[in-house]
Amino acid sequence: MKKLLITSVILCVFNLCAQNEVQSVIPPKVQLKTAIMALPEPERPGATVYGYQPDGSLMLLREGSGNMICIADNPAKKGISVSCYPKSLEPFMSRGRELNAQGKSFEEKMEIRGEEIKSGKLKMPDAPTMLTVFFGKEENYDPATGELSQAKYRYVIYTPFATAMSTGLPDTPQPGGKPWLMDAGTHRAHIMIGPFE
Repeated sequence: MKKLLITSVILCVFNLCAQNEVQSVIPPKVQLKTAIMALPEPERPGATVYGYQPDGSLMLLREGSGNMICIADNPAKKGISVSCYPKSLEPFMSRGRELNAQGKSFEEKMEIRGEEIKSGKLKMPDAPTMLTVFFGKEENYDPATGELSQAKYRYVIYTPFATAMSTGLPDTPQPGGKPWLMDAGTHRAHIMIGPFE
């Protein structure tokens, strides 16, 4: 009888935890609303948007007719952060998500995608390509409406294999959100513009 009681308590706690996990995921409609805030108003209606399911996997929230793809906030990460980028960058981004799902480390992802780009298996855009991040603090987010107050924008311009010499940009972070080149000389070289916190 004692064992049955302990088992029942464990099952109840497990069920409560599972319910809390499900409730922690924002409804798809709200995820979509927040995700497209990274875009200028005219581009929002046509964007393709991906959001998160209770198990942490991505799901398509809306198939768009436009050029932009947006990713909703990942509930497993601290703070609120959504991002949008053009379809030309999707092969690189989706490959990164695949490698994340396989449990690859940051270094492994860098190496694998670098080799795939070098071999031609993975294609990067021919021109500089911008990803926009819209981010803020959880305490400033309303999960019922999708509104994020005191939010900021950060811009990431992918320009593969660019260097400080070729761009004239410093390759270390600059005060005040000034532009700088991150991962200079690599396949994922990108110009960072804007605040980080």
